[in-house]
Amino acid sequence: MFVQQAKFCSLRVNKNFHLRSKLLVGIILFVFFVISFLTNIIGPLVPDIIDTFNLSLSMAAFLPFSFFLAYGVMSIPSGFLVEYIGEKKVMVLAFFISFCGALIFSIKPNYLFYILSLFLIGTGMAMLQVSINPLLRNIGGEKEFAFNSVLGQLLFGLASFISPLIYSYLITRLSVGNEPSNFIILFLKKITFANLRWVSLYWIFATVSFLMCVTLIFTNFPEKKKPVRENKEKLNNYLTIIKNPIVILYFFGIFSYVGLEQGVATWISKFLETYHSIDPQILGAKIISYFWGLMTLGTISGLFLLKLIDSRKILIFFTSASIISFVLAVFGPQNVSLILFPLIGFFISTMWSIIISLALNSMSRDHGAFSGILVSGIIGGAVFPLIIGIIADFAGLKVGITLLLIPLLFILTIGFWSNPIVNNR
Repeated sequence: MFVQQAKFCSLRVNKNFHLRSKLLVGIILFVFFVISFLTNIIGPLVPDIIDTFNLSLSMAAFLPFSFFLAYGVMSIPSGFLVEYIGEKKVMVLAFFISFCGALIFSIKPNYLFYILSLFLIGTGMAMLQVSINPLLRNIGGEKEFAFNSVLGQLLFGLASFISPLIYSYLITRLSVGNEPSNFIILFLKKITFANLRWVSLYWIFATVSFLMCVTLIFTNFPEKKKPVRENKEKLNNYLTIIKNPIVILYFFGIFSYVGLEQGVATWISKFLETYHSIDPQILGAKIISYFWGLMTLGTISGLFLLKLIDSRKILIFFTSASIISFVLAVFGPQNVSLILFPLIGFFISTMWSIIISLALNSMSRDHGAFSGILVSGIIGGAVFPLIIGIIADFAGLKVGITLLLIPLLFILTIGFWSNPIVNNR
């Protein structure tokens, strides 16, 4: 009888542990959603931002620059911070910084505070990007890590798809003449100026960040703190491998991809408004939503294709299709642009994962340090939109956005010169 009771207690403990692990994984996966929700909303807002603050295109481009600059500045330091204080504390700190950033702009909506706000939110998002992956691997298990990572990317894509639609909904419901349909809309209408209704999104961001901060404080995560010696070794690894030409090339691969992704997402709406007279708040926002939605669909399709075809061949084919779609979208008529701009999202969807896998499979050691360097390449999302804006002020947005052919062509070359130790299938 004692043995039976012991077995029953053991089963109960294991069941409770399993449920708790699932709950913790669910919280982490939701963090992916929040990161995307806060990151990929800048593009739909660009036309409103320009009109509200009377900005040149280059001044508008400083906004995504300030956001993604935080990734370049904080990615590697965040890795060390995770090692010293653990993933949970870093995530709590990240959401608190993001909360402060969103609140600052919500209370004082002007251009300079917006730059500060986006840098703080970007800092929080960079810290989250660095901390959630090792935590997901630790809690969800090594065997389920790949599956959970895919789920995270799907939620990331879903949030990118939803956020422009939420923006469009808020603008419509908060516009003059529309009666508030619920308490939330009524409250947002009272705390935002009539000519700054889009700022309501940042009140939502502040609220979400605060709630996530509180949730994480009261959530117990199993954390592993590494000794200081390992941290010193990690720093030496960074300094050593950064001299490797392959590391530098793959860094520019990630730099190019994120620059391409954010360059398109940032300027789609303004491009369509300028050259095709598209309403940025309604149809422009929908086109950006479709861009992210097709990217998510492309990610799912890529999972199946990677089981059948070598990843380098997929990269070459999808990048070639991206180049053709991009050229036709920029220089084609309105109906072509409306179709092909979203389709670009589908074709670039596999680039991130393929470049990362080719990079890590090209080295036999120091994968942690290499991964940190690759993540810092996200700063490309700051550089390319800014350069496009500067060029656009002098030569027009069509000329400026054509700059994105450079990262596209560089990514295409990766499919030819990459030589991984392990075949990427």
